[in-house]
Amino acid sequence: MGLAKTEMFTDQQNEIALFAKVFGHPARVTILQHLFKIDSCVCGDLVNEIGLAQPTISQHLKELKHLGLIKGSVEGTSVCYCIHKENWTAMKTVMTEFLNQDLSQKTDCC
Repeated sequence: MGLAKTEMFTDQQNEIALFAKVFGHPARVTILQHLFKIDSCVCGDLVNEIGLAQPTISQHLKELKHLGLIKGSVEGTSVCYCIHKENWTAMKTVMTEFLNQDLSQKTDCC
């Protein structure tokens, strides 16, 4: 299997690709929607709410946390997750700039 060669792309291009990847799985989208709806969550609640196995939910939470879109705090034997608002706002700025770049074109070139 070949290397991704991410070093040949800009930091912004790699960042956009990571955001797209995290939104590329419906379970992660569902987790984010649920966290926005209730503004915090214990992992066990997600298992009941979404209906996926605990290890599956944990893996998706790990991906979201690794990218910085959520954060978690330990409460006893559970971890309470919530949206990382500052990072979410920064992600929205990057993605909006990327997604709106076609709006500046004045003519249809194709």
